[in-house]
Amino acid sequence: MNLANKLTFLRIILAPVFFVFYFLPDYFPELFINGTSWTIPVLWFIYIISELTDYFDGLAARKLNQTSDFGKLFDPFADTLVQLTCFLCFVIDGMFPAILFLLIIYREFSILFLRNLMLKKGITLGARIGGKIKTVAYIMAVGIALIAVSLKRLCVCEPIQEFFTTAALVVFIISVIIAVFSFIDYLLVYLKTGKNNE
Repeated sequence: MNLANKLTFLRIILAPVFFVFYFLPDYFPELFINGTSWTIPVLWFIYIISELTDYFDGLAARKLNQTSDFGKLFDPFADTLVQLTCFLCFVIDGMFPAILFLLIIYREFSILFLRNLMLKKGITLGARIGGKIKTVAYIMAVGIALIAVSLKRLCVCEPIQEFFTTAALVVFIISVIIAVFSFIDYLLVYLKTGKNNE
């Protein structure tokens, strides 16, 4: 476990921590007699640290020459785990439709399956440009949704809450579309690899 992979592993640990703090008010209401506002900085801290480790693990891998086939698979796996956890929170909270979340789950498991198939051929399928664009869209969707959640917990007027909730949903839908096209790109790479090995 080099520095880059340790930073990636930290992201995996933070994913369930985010989930716990998101729903803490629901399971332990006695802790929130004075409101849920104190969870807001905690959620933002976890989210920001998660995204920063995503940046710094790649930086460490390049600067310290710690790039590896393991890291190329471990990093997108950690990204997916964090993003799916955040999306699940918003689905349970009623902000995002479950059907779109299901499409994302199908996409991510399908990519995992393709990566395993290519690994058997001795090829490591790292993140492609479509996957990176998808990740940026995911980050934006989570960030805007977290703003909506923060406003709700701060009891800010409903029209502003609704604006950010709607904006988060729109970005989420766009991210799902990007994810589907990204999967098609990965699938074409796999098929092309298969033809080249014939």
